[in-house]
Amino acid sequence: MPKKHKIVSFISRVIFMMVGATLASIALQVFLIPNNVIDGGVVGISIIASHLTKLPLGLFTFVLNIPFLVIGYNHIGKTFTLSTLFSVACLSVGVSIMQPIPEITNDVLLASVFGGIILGAGVGLIIRNGGSLDGTEIVAIILDKRHSFSIGEIVMFFNLFILSSAGFVFGWDRAMYSLLAYFIAFKVIDITIEGIDESKAVIIISEKHQDISEAIMDRLGRGLTLLDGRGAYKGVGTDVIYVVVSRLEIAKLKSIVHGFDENALMTIGSVEVSGTKYKKKAIH
Repeated sequence: MPKKHKIVSFISRVIFMMVGATLASIALQVFLIPNNVIDGGVVGISIIASHLTKLPLGLFTFVLNIPFLVIGYNHIGKTFTLSTLFSVACLSVGVSIMQPIPEITNDVLLASVFGGIILGAGVGLIIRNGGSLDGTEIVAIILDKRHSFSIGEIVMFFNLFILSSAGFVFGWDRAMYSLLAYFIAFKVIDITIEGIDESKAVIIISEKHQDISEAIMDRLGRGLTLLDGRGAYKGVGTDVIYVVVSRLEIAKLKSIVHGFDENALMTIGSVEVSGTKYKKKAIH
């Protein structure tokens, strides 16, 4: 990559991480914290600690992440660690600056929903640009290499413990609202990272493969590939359809396939697409 492009890429990553930290700060200080709703991970621990000690939230979000960052520097890499340190520093400054801003709503449900959406968008932007706001994810990555549990399972265990702790501090209704906000944020993070137009790879096995292939190309405008397949039980050969579509086209694709063959076998998985071979064409 040319030096100029590297500089532009670096600057854009820094800007997006700052925007992400700003959104997360708004979600926390304007929506969630005033209504005693917390997030998971180190941020959740920091909110509880700040509430109990009356010390600034920004202090806890920064200090409590340091041990995880030290561990991460040796196990995950310099770039990720520095990006996370920068993001955490921006968040710590952001929540401190926005602390005097009054809450927008006292409706806990509205605060949980909109706080979760804004928080998820902010965290998603940071993760998409190579950083993180949560040191527990670093521990999860390290433990994943040594145990049978997945990273998602480890992070979920941490967060369930932290969110459950909110019940003893803020009341069990607030713990349930915290779980709601966490779930919303989790889904928005996924959309922000992958994009609403996330690509899906679909494999279709049907005796009507020729009709289905023509319909997909005509009605979806998608190119596809026919793979040679053979059933292991009967040894009968058949063509297998491989096509890449957006997540928004999955329902229409299912309708097309089942319109020709209700018993067709379909497997669907998320993929990252590079190149233009499966670029959408005009629909006839």
